[in-house]
Amino acid sequence: MSQPPAQYAPPDEACEYRFVHASGPGGQHVNKASTAVELRVHLNKLDLPVPVLRRLQNQQRNRINQENVLIIQADGFRSQLKNRRDALARLQGMISAAWVAPKKRIATKPSQGARQRRLTHKKQRGEIKAGRRQPRLDN
Repeated sequence: MSQPPAQYAPPDEACEYRFVHASGPGGQHVNKASTAVELRVHLNKLDLPVPVLRRLQNQQRNRINQENVLIIQADGFRSQLKNRRDALARLQGMISAAWVAPKKRIATKPSQGARQRRLTHKKQRGEIKAGRRQPRLDN
């Protein structure tokens, strides 16, 4: 797979910003201004390679709706501009994480020595526990 771009910028036609009332800090200002950002990204319009898009869909499946739209909500700041930048940065982080292909797992077996050490240890533990038992009186 090719290397991910240094800073992936999604095309403007794929992104839709909605500004809503935010909860949290802001006092009376929070009731008047729509500072929270809801970034809606149409995944079909992103120009990503298919494996990267599939991994993104799998990793973020709880944020993707039926129309294949990824929804990111940002309301950590009191400024609309900062929330917008935060949402875009989070999208870029998600895409960067999806760009990394998982390593293939190689099945291995324990070595003969490891198996022998395990059995020896089990035998020793069993002898220790057997020594803790009450002595039998029928002898």
